[in-house]
Amino acid sequence: MNCTLDIYTDYLISSTGQTTATGLSGLYGGQISHDQVTRFLTYSYFDSTDVWLQSKPLIRQAEAKRKKEDFAVLIVDDSVLEKPHTDQNAMVCYHWDHSSGRSVKGVNFLSLLCQNEQISLPIAVQLIEKTQPHIDKKTGKTSFKCKLTKNQYLRQMLQVAQNQVAYKYLLADNWYDSAENMQAVLGLKHDFIFALESSRTVALSEQGRHKGQFFSLDSLDFPDKKVLEVYLRSLKVPVLVIKQIFTNKDGSQGFLYLVTSDTGLDYGQITAIYQRRWKTERAGGVEEYHKSLKQNASMGKSPTKTPDTQANHYFASVLAYIKLEALKIKLCLGHFALKARLYQVGLKAMQNQLNLIAA
Repeated sequence: MNCTLDIYTDYLISSTGQTTATGLSGLYGGQISHDQVTRFLTYSYFDSTDVWLQSKPLIRQAEAKRKKEDFAVLIVDDSVLEKPHTDQNAMVCYHWDHSSGRSVKGVNFLSLLCQNEQISLPIAVQLIEKTQPHIDKKTGKTSFKCKLTKNQYLRQMLQVAQNQVAYKYLLADNWYDSAENMQAVLGLKHDFIFALESSRTVALSEQGRHKGQFFSLDSLDFPDKKVLEVYLRSLKVPVLVIKQIFTNKDGSQGFLYLVTSDTGLDYGQITAIYQRRWKTERAGGVEEYHKSLKQNASMGKSPTKTPDTQANHYFASVLAYIKLEALKIKLCLGHFALKARLYQVGLKAMQNQLNLIAA
């Protein structure tokens, strides 16, 4: 019996602890040797193409059932899977984690999700590998960086996605709010809704843009729950900006600035569409995707040591997530609820085995 992708991804979904070659071999009573599992991870080659091929049938099913008034969005974000005890290499190294505001040792991966009212599926995933040597002019020390920035990878993903999925908006946080990304989205005949830094400067008219009259967002008076039409430095077309005010858990007040190229939207529509970064009524958002990858698809639970086996395991985890999404649609059961059900079945099996041994 050989180790296959189906067997391995089922193992990743079923497991509640470390996912090892020995563990998978034991699960099959030795019918699959631990060497076969190791060879599978060493000599396979999984990448973003496999992610799309597995997501495509589910996306096509969702497109066929979509109501006329509904539309799909693409969501881009990256995450760092912390691996503090794994030997450092081009992939497992120090990355800036903008969600925690610090540099952490681990794997940084960029994902492009396609989401409609029912599903949220990755259609492209890029592992960030730092392979290019870079000499610091001040210290003379050599460090390594990725050959492309995450924004450049995003624009490549969008070019590929153009022929894969029909979507209306690209949603992203302020890490991806560059003029190049905005121009890329508009060039592909789509619209965007991005978060903006409060220090971002805008002109209040086209004439003001030509004259260089720019003001930071935090210096402007925003009408209550209304849109403000402004001009950015590198975009010729006007955009709409809104200011969301919210209360933090500690009682302090926070602000979120959102910009969209769709000038036909109002305040409520902009906020509702951007909210899809987190979830819809039936589909998860990017944070739930990252959380499920790590907790339900065992992304961080493999002790693989070489870059090839590590990369194959990480992509297999993404493919396991897609399996979970397919099961969610079939059973109307969320990823965490499904995992809890599997865990209960496992506990019952262990208890029955214990009773047999003790009898």
